Amino acid sequence: MLHGSAFNSCLVVFFLLFTSVTARAHSYPRFSRNDTEFQHLVLHPNPGVGTVYLGAKNHLFQLDGSDGLLLEQEETNGPVIDSKDCLPPITESNCPHSESTDNHNKLLLVDPKASELIICGSVHQGTCQKRSLASIKEVLFSTDNPVETQYVVANDPSVSTVGLVVTIPGGNRTVMYVGRGYTASHPPISTRHLSSLPAFSYEETAKLAVAGRLSEYDHNFITAFTRRSYVYFLFYRRDIKSSTRDYQTYVARVCLEDTSYYSYVEIPLICQSPFSPSTIFNVLQAAQVGKGVGQQGEDLLGVFSPRIGSINTPLDASALCVFPLDEVDRHIDSTRDLCYTRDGLVENQDEVAYIEYEVKSSCANLPPNTLIAYPCGSDHTPSPMASKVPLEAKAVWQTSAARLTAVAVSVREGHSIAFLGDAKGNLHKVYLGRDGTVEVYANSTIQPNSPINSDLLLDDRGSHIYIMTKTTVEKRPVAECGDHLDCQSCLSARDPYCGWCVLEGQCGQRWECQRGSLQGQWLWSFNQTQQCLGIQRLSLYNISLGEKADIALSVEGLPGLQQDEAYSCFFQDTESPALLTTTGVICSTPDATNLTPIGLGDEFVTVTLALRFINVTVAETEFTFYNCSLVQELSGRRPCQGCVSSRWGCNWCIHEHVCTHKHTCSQGVTIHNQRECPCVEKVHDSPLLPVNVERKITLVGQHLDLFQDEDLEYECVLDVENQSVIVEASVEPDADRPSVFFITCQPHQYVYSLLREEYLVTINVRRKNNFLIDSAEDLHVTLFNCSVGRADCSRCRTADPKYGCVWCGGDASSSCVYRDSCIGVIEHTCPAPVIHRLDPESGPTEGGTVVTIFGSNLGQRAEDIQSSVTVAGVPCLVIQSRYEVSSRIVCETTSSGREMRGHASVSVRGGGQGISAHTFSFQNPVLSSISPLRGPKAGGSSLTIKGRRLRTGHPREVGVLIGGVSCMVIDIQEDQIKCLTRGSNRTGEHDITVRFGGAERHLQGSMYHYTPNPNITRAAPSKSFLGGGRIIRVNGHNLDLAQEPKMRVTLSPPDALPPRRRRSAGKNIKVHLNRGQTQRGPLRRWKRIVPEANCPDGTLCHVKHHESHCKVHNATLILCPTPAVGPEATEARVKVHFLLDSLHFDFSTVGGETFSYEPNPKLFKLNRNDPSKPFHHKPGSVISVEGENLDLAMYKQEVEAWIGGDLCVVKTLSHNHLYCEPPATQPSITTNRKQDGLESLPEFIVKMGNLNFPLGRVKYDIQAQSTFPLEAQVGVGVGASIVALIVVIIVLIYRRKSKQAMRDYKKVQIQLENLETSVRDRCKKEFTDLMTEMMDMSSDLVGSGIPFLDYRGYAERIFFPGHQESPLRRDLDVPESRRQTVEQGLVQLSNLLNSKLFLTKFIHTLEVQRTFSPRDRAYVASLLTVALHGKLEYFTDILKTLLNDLVEQYVAKNPKLMLRRTESVVEKLLTNWMSICLYTFLRESAGESFYMLFRAIKHQVDKGPVDAVTGKAKYTLNDNRLLREDVEYRTLTLNVAMPATAAGGAATNQTVLAKVLDCDTITQVKEKVLEQSWKGMSFSQRPHIDSLHLEWRAGVAGHLILSDEDLTSVVQGSWKRLNTLQHYKVPDGATVALVPRNNKHHLHDSHDYMPGEKTPMLDDGEEGGVRLWHLVKASDESELPKHRRGSVREKGGERAKAIPEIYLTRLLSMKGTLQKFVDDLFTAILSTSRPVPLAVKYFFDLLDEQALQHNITDPETIHIWKTNSLPLRFWINILKNPQFIFDVQTSDHVDAVLSVIAQTFMDSCTIADHKLGRDSPINKLLYARDIPRYKQMVERYYADIKQTISASDQEMNSALAELSRNYAAEVNCHVALHELYKYINKYYDQIITALEEDATAQKMQLGYRLQQIAAAVENKVTDL
Repeated sequence: MLHGSAFNSCLVVFFLLFTSVTARAHSYPRFSRNDTEFQHLVLHPNPGVGTVYLGAKNHLFQLDGSDGLLLEQEETNGPVIDSKDCLPPITESNCPHSESTDNHNKLLLVDPKASELIICGSVHQGTCQKRSLASIKEVLFSTDNPVETQYVVANDPSVSTVGLVVTIPGGNRTVMYVGRGYTASHPPISTRHLSSLPAFSYEETAKLAVAGRLSEYDHNFITAFTRRSYVYFLFYRRDIKSSTRDYQTYVARVCLEDTSYYSYVEIPLICQSPFSPSTIFNVLQAAQVGKGVGQQGEDLLGVFSPRIGSINTPLDASALCVFPLDEVDRHIDSTRDLCYTRDGLVENQDEVAYIEYEVKSSCANLPPNTLIAYPCGSDHTPSPMASKVPLEAKAVWQTSAARLTAVAVSVREGHSIAFLGDAKGNLHKVYLGRDGTVEVYANSTIQPNSPINSDLLLDDRGSHIYIMTKTTVEKRPVAECGDHLDCQSCLSARDPYCGWCVLEGQCGQRWECQRGSLQGQWLWSFNQTQQCLGIQRLSLYNISLGEKADIALSVEGLPGLQQDEAYSCFFQDTESPALLTTTGVICSTPDATNLTPIGLGDEFVTVTLALRFINVTVAETEFTFYNCSLVQELSGRRPCQGCVSSRWGCNWCIHEHVCTHKHTCSQGVTIHNQRECPCVEKVHDSPLLPVNVERKITLVGQHLDLFQDEDLEYECVLDVENQSVIVEASVEPDADRPSVFFITCQPHQYVYSLLREEYLVTINVRRKNNFLIDSAEDLHVTLFNCSVGRADCSRCRTADPKYGCVWCGGDASSSCVYRDSCIGVIEHTCPAPVIHRLDPESGPTEGGTVVTIFGSNLGQRAEDIQSSVTVAGVPCLVIQSRYEVSSRIVCETTSSGREMRGHASVSVRGGGQGISAHTFSFQNPVLSSISPLRGPKAGGSSLTIKGRRLRTGHPREVGVLIGGVSCMVIDIQEDQIKCLTRGSNRTGEHDITVRFGGAERHLQGSMYHYTPNPNITRAAPSKSFLGGGRIIRVNGHNLDLAQEPKMRVTLSPPDALPPRRRRSAGKNIKVHLNRGQTQRGPLRRWKRIVPEANCPDGTLCHVKHHESHCKVHNATLILCPTPAVGPEATEARVKVHFLLDSLHFDFSTVGGETFSYEPNPKLFKLNRNDPSKPFHHKPGSVISVEGENLDLAMYKQEVEAWIGGDLCVVKTLSHNHLYCEPPATQPSITTNRKQDGLESLPEFIVKMGNLNFPLGRVKYDIQAQSTFPLEAQVGVGVGASIVALIVVIIVLIYRRKSKQAMRDYKKVQIQLENLETSVRDRCKKEFTDLMTEMMDMSSDLVGSGIPFLDYRGYAERIFFPGHQESPLRRDLDVPESRRQTVEQGLVQLSNLLNSKLFLTKFIHTLEVQRTFSPRDRAYVASLLTVALHGKLEYFTDILKTLLNDLVEQYVAKNPKLMLRRTESVVEKLLTNWMSICLYTFLRESAGESFYMLFRAIKHQVDKGPVDAVTGKAKYTLNDNRLLREDVEYRTLTLNVAMPATAAGGAATNQTVLAKVLDCDTITQVKEKVLEQSWKGMSFSQRPHIDSLHLEWRAGVAGHLILSDEDLTSVVQGSWKRLNTLQHYKVPDGATVALVPRNNKHHLHDSHDYMPGEKTPMLDDGEEGGVRLWHLVKASDESELPKHRRGSVREKGGERAKAIPEIYLTRLLSMKGTLQKFVDDLFTAILSTSRPVPLAVKYFFDLLDEQALQHNITDPETIHIWKTNSLPLRFWINILKNPQFIFDVQTSDHVDAVLSVIAQTFMDSCTIADHKLGRDSPINKLLYARDIPRYKQMVERYYADIKQTISASDQEMNSALAELSRNYAAEVNCHVALHELYKYINKYYDQIITALEEDATAQKMQLGYRLQQIAAAVENKVTDL
């Protein structure tokens, strides 16, 4: 058997032996086509022909398999005109809705007997053809008019079909067995004629009869095969007898000769995980039969996927299971026997065998020999049979990396090899041993992420495998043994196909090895115990170079040779004959001249000794040739010992002084043992030798007698500073030890020049004028010099006694020398000490100051000066551990008791006293004050401590403590100390302490206050020009604590990483750039990095830092000018931080956006034509300056314009213009000297941050008074008046009018700018208030959550808007006596709706009826949605079909109008389909943003007055709903008394605050109070406002019920005003309560959804002449009848009124306040950052396909289709109706705002530009600037969806099936079906007629089935 229990090795070896074929570059025969999809693959039955046949979508290919898969022939068989609903032949008359359809290859089989190729496609109801194997273009059989029994394969590309060609034994009849999945009423298994007519028909053959619904079983066939006299089918289907209806794999068997399927039996197969029995792999993916080994039979190998419930989508986890076919047969026979003879029961009466497919038969109790008597059953035996007991197998291998999709099996060397393909394009090779061993030994990638097709075929020889993916077919060898070039590689590959051919020297299969059948000639790769041939032993492993010898090689398993064949030995490349022995061979060593020379520094060479057969190396090892002479050279100072101790066994010739491999020397003594080598071992006496003193050296030697010398002449050789010093030596033997000799080097005076105390000298002994004797490696003598490092007496006397150093004096120069070399007097007492300096020179009077005294002769030991050190006469305690001989004393002062000054004194025991030249001061430091008195607890503040004598003690020992926390001292002066505070974990006041060594001083009267840290909450603006200088306003708390606030700009190259920060050794420096974190330790100095010389100008190559100093304005504001940067900042990554001492704040965190630099603005001269001339200004007008980029990073308030010394007030700043209002009179210039010409005029300068723009001089045009004499004036006037009067008048009038117009225009611009500023400020304030409110609401949502409707509520509001009671909530309204009959009829109707033909006929018939209104169309579509809700896959298929019809309808007219309105059933079906599929997306993604927008709108609208009668509001986006009056109101905060239960059970009241307006009506107040006090509950759970009274509890005045109308209402003529809180004079802070009304039966006890059109309250007033009003009285328009109001608007009744600015600003401020929430919602809807809903991708792809099929290339048309299908059909519906998704209360004024937003969304989804003008609606003008941005979002959304991976039908169907299951309990199908039947009844005759006129419907008897339904549902008399 192939399977076994040895599963453990699989998982262990899987990764250890993972070898990828793709790791080596191979070129395999391959055939690829990207214009189709490969589906089936078969091979020619004759291996010699080698043809390969490929069945693909719309194509058929014939390939030459023996020559690289070259294309021989190609046949195109699709697309064709076809329809699933039509029977062939297809014509336009009998199938008008037919279309171009792809032909998918469903079966590709070979009939070897007839040499025919059988091809079956998905078109024409799955008919088949026969073609010639020689040429696929030759059609041998095809039928144009097939009968129903000739529909062979499934006509659906996603439904499986398998086939098998079989020749019936005992005859010439060939048949084809077919298994197909469900598409219609065709049998799942059938036998088809091949050799007789009608071909492919199952008439008079056999088919599997199924009495139940085939769709319930949903067969998915995997494969079919024959064995012996049986045919087997493998498939998986739903087990409808189980409660879970899970998919289960089955094997079915039927006899070949059984023409009635009496012998049909199916049994379930289960593949279990060996690790977890509960893990079941129950869905078969692929299978193949493996040929058994020996008598073990055959096995079925299958790859399985895990349990998937009722969704037909395998998961990634997979397993390989093996089922012995003999065991399968036994299980089948057992099942048959139980069903034949025991009623299907076992001994315990449990049913095991049963009759499947609801066939009216049952297991019997026939005679016991029935199974033997009727081996293939009979007409009296029960069938079809099935077993409840599965055949189980343990998985032999499993993986979770990818789903397995294919399997092929081969047998080699008595073992099975399985080839497994997976869904990611990988091929796995698995070894299956006879002993149960399972091991994955190779993996390769065929085509990444492209599943391997189940047609995985091996050729006839089993040497190649054909692997197919969707677009590629590849032919690969099953093994690539030739890749392994040596035996070790071959065996380590562990490929069961491969082995090593020993004498051929190659890796190959056994049949490829010429001697492979002989013992020992082929070594199997997969045998772990198998080893390559090797040389186990050698008689010699090394030999002296040049020595001749025979070497015996022991080679285990060496194959024998034939006559005239011989092995050869090779020493590297030198051949030597080999003599074959019983255990190996004998080789002779070659000449040394033929060998590789020994390398420099080596004493041997190792070569390869190889045993070869011809030119094939059979085995090899290493062999070494050595040279003893080289051993001698490499032995250093001990050549003899190195020679005789070498691993080569060399010997030492003592007289020749050579190392040899010979055993005896030619003369003298031969030494074999290193202990006999003559050598010098050590220095006999002390190795210390003083310089400049004659000394002799005595050495100890061994075995010098071996030299057999008489004179014993030797000499010593010393190496001193690389110079050899040779000294005569004498040798004397030791009397006691004959082998020991004393070698004495004669006295000699040694010197060295290095300034070292000691100098190590190597010493050797050699025979005189001969060679050196072996010496110990550590044989040295040490020269020493006493004077080095001992400059004074104390140091000299403390030298180590072994040196014998003395202080030699007596003359002018004293020194430290060796005692024997002292010429003068040896001084035994050192001179008095000398003090050079003191450190420090002051200390506190308390003492404790550590003083260091530097000098010379300060004693030889610490004890010498232990108690003799004083400082200013005060004892100083010596610290012995820090004492340095002669040069340093460290002591600690004791208390002086007072301030004093004096010298330091040191007395050395027996050596005199030393006095310092410097004085030491005992001081009493005093602290007087600190500044500042407070600072942040994060530290980093600079603190100054004032006082006197603060420079006391060593600066290192001065420390400052603030409440126990150290303050890092940075500077100490005599009168002040500066330090940086460190972080503290406590706020509050803290003491100041200064430590001077061991003394402390406390500041009296002042304390330092640690305050909370400064915090930056906001920084704006976020842009600056490159020139810098723009003031950034930094807001926060405690900002005045920052002493040196800075703004730092960091510029990084676009691709640079953040700069690394290194830790400073020994300092606790932490740099944090996150918000509010501290930088502790010393402040870090940021350096500007100089760029490299080769860095291009304007390019940033390094990180740069720019800083500017900020100014603290107050505790909440800092003003920071932006630093100037270079032009490279526009391309760099900009990071901005605010540095508040130790705190760093990131601008992007506090500013809410990233900071950016913009290009500098450009300003043009005032007089551009001639800048040399002044600009003439007319007083009273504004000055206009032109430029570029003026407002990119500057507001008008920040710009300064100066004319001389006076300000020109900037009124307007746009992108290209600056307008300023200059002084009324020309400013004068301030100068000390007189100026003429232009310089006398003031200059116009514009300042923008750091940028100054001088734009020229300005001259005011002032009409000067005349200085001419009066007579001259009169004369000139009279003379010129006649000529110039008319011209002057005309010119003056023209200039005055034009300048006045320009001034008016500029003033209007300034007014508009001011208006925009006020609107912007109002938006900011409103937005801030709204965000605060929304944050509070968000915290409330944490507990209660967003009030989403459940699915049923959502569905009924979407499907049935405007219906009082939807079919989802009703029960079937029929008499109880007829209920069962009617329900049966409705079930039949449900089954009839499953007929696609009937359903499409039904819909099309209804739509052509004139009385079938648009409301009916929508209602029927929703009823169909409910009826088909449990079969959404089918529902989607219907939708696609109807949509295709709709496309064809509109393509003929105007395709851009499609889906624009809901005028057909399919359009409403599409709305419902989208609503179903996007419900989860609404809840999980877009719902939150929509709800926040809804609440924001409601909050803003309710914040201002809302007229309860007209529905108009102060805050709205809809100008038709804008309250155009100024209504005085104020906000009241009411205390709402809420009932609660106390702990003891007594009722108590708790108070809730509610904000209302005093102008609200009582009903409005109740709504707001209810909203705010019951905010934790959804709307439907709250009491209705009409069931409650508003009660004002006015204290002693009692309780008063308030109402909209009562006796106190104000009546003026025919007008009655609704009561408000103002009317009742309810004060702020009043207490109110909502109390129930007294009437018990109120109409509004619950919040049932009341759909329909909303109308304003009391729209037309009350009858009787009294009209209600609230805030404003209704206009004349409201008095008009409703049908006339539209015409009034059209005539401009309201549009003609210009909205005053004050009311226009309300729309603008409302829009600005809501902008964030609108943006968030649109982003949530149109974002592709998260996965796009599958339905959207699927439907958009469907629209793209429809456009492609109908040759629609206009992108605008496709864009319109997508817009009309998703935004218009779904999102607009949701946006206008929040009550469809949320359980909330809506109102007219909120709906009016949502309508504007919805219209904006719709405008954003259109491509056409909206041209706006004066008459454009204000609603569109509001969002005119935003719509282009939204359009970009929509276009990007559509484009991103198109680029994502397409959603397959299988993925979509899986998702739809899951939706069907999840919401199955939420819909009531019976009521919907009953409502549908009402329409069938209404148009019964028309529907029957349409069905009878259709030929296909007649064949399917659809009309007859409808008549049956009518008879059941309402006892309708039919023609039955």
